[in-house]
Amino acid sequence: MSEQSSADSFESELLAAVPFMRAFGRTLTGDVEQAEDLAQETLLQAWRCRDQFRPGTNLRAWLSTILRNRFYSSQRRRKWRAEYDQEIIERTLVAPDDPSANVELEDVRRALSMLPDFQREALILVGAGGLAYEEVAQIMGCPVGTVKSRVRRARDELQSLLFDARLDRPERCSSALGALLSDFDQVRGGSAVAA
Repeated sequence: MSEQSSADSFESELLAAVPFMRAFGRTLTGDVEQAEDLAQETLLQAWRCRDQFRPGTNLRAWLSTILRNRFYSSQRRRKWRAEYDQEIIERTLVAPDDPSANVELEDVRRALSMLPDFQREALILVGAGGLAYEEVAQIMGCPVGTVKSRVRRARDELQSLLFDARLDRPERCSSALGALLSDFDQVRGGSAVAA
C-alpha cells in the first residue's frame, strides 16, 4: 500500500469514527459542547500522531484511549475552576415523535449518570462502542476480568435503578432500558468477546 493510500485510509477511518467519539465524549462529560470540544481535540491529536497508529489495529480503541486521557487530564485541571452545569439548560438525548420516549430516555440518561464513572465508561465502550473486552481493558489500564465485572455490575445497577423504584418514574423505563440492553447485547455479540 502506498503512503498516500495509507494516509487516505487513515483519514476516512478517522472521519467514520467521529460520531462514536462524540457519543463517548458525551458519556464522559455529560455536556454536548464539552463532548464536541473533546472529540475535536481527539481528532486533532490523532491526526498529529497518526504515524504512531499501527495499521491493522483497532482505530476506535486508539481514539478512545486518546479521548479518555484528554478527558481525565482536563478533569484534573478543571477541579480548580467553578462548575457550570449545561445539562440543566439543554438535554443531550432527544427522542423522536413519541412524547413518552423522551421521558424514558431521560430516565435512562439519569440512571447512566448515577453509575460510577468506571462502570459507565466500561459499559459504554463495550456496549455502545462495540469494543472487545480486551481493547477496553487496554484503554482503561486494568485486567479483562475487571472490565467484564464492571460491565456486568453496570448492567445490574442500571436495571436496579430503573426497575426497583430508585428513580422517580421506573415504570416508564422498561422499553428504553430494554432497547438499550438489547443494543448492548447485539453489539457485544457481534464485535466483542462474550463474557
